[in-house]
Amino acid sequence: MKTEGGTDEAKRRAGERAARAVEDGTVVGLGTGSTTACAIDALGRAVADGLEIRAVPTSFQSRRLALEADIPVTELDAVDRIDLAIDGADQVVDQPAASAHGALIKGGGAAHTREKLIDATAERFVVVVDPSKLTDELDRSVPLEVLPDAHSVVGDRVRELSGEPTLRDATGKDGPVVTDNGNLVLDCAFGAISEPGDLASRLSRIPGVVEHGLFVGLADATYVGTDDGLEVREY
Repeated sequence: MKTEGGTDEAKRRAGERAARAVEDGTVVGLGTGSTTACAIDALGRAVADGLEIRAVPTSFQSRRLALEADIPVTELDAVDRIDLAIDGADQVVDQPAASAHGALIKGGGAAHTREKLIDATAERFVVVVDPSKLTDELDRSVPLEVLPDAHSVVGDRVRELSGEPTLRDATGKDGPVVTDNGNLVLDCAFGAISEPGDLASRLSRIPGVVEHGLFVGLADATYVGTDDGLEVREY
């Protein structure tokens, strides 16, 4: 099951629903992407109305949006907990009977290393998406953040796993994408991924891989915004 295209209204509904889950005194992790941006915007309005929170952004982009919304921003090492993380996804397995139900592919914005750190640390991790991100089986390319000197070696190891790596090129500048951490990104096509947990473990063992974009067993819920409502998946 795949639905083409996600509307601004669907993204807004998902983001605003997640923002309503943020209570006074919460330390919230802020993910990266257009749907999470809707949550940040809604949180900014709530802060203006008196909500007291601290936010830990996952990227330069989410930090900039939070500051523009006048949300108090802090760093991971300055807090003793993250109560709730709100983040988007490029794909979400939506098959309740499948062992991979709720597994994600992230990293379209090349921020998945810090996103995974924040999302895995949080007491509760909520994914916000529109229906176009739902799928029966993950099949997008898996982003790998890699050390610059290791990208060729990592590419060879990915091919041994029957994947096809492509160095992600930047737009607006010559050369590859460089992450906020100063690393490169390999987009690795594996076709349909029937066992994302197994592939995640294999990718994590490759020397030179900083982090990969498979998020397995991390999400607690997915909020799916639609043009006329909202659907919630709890895991």
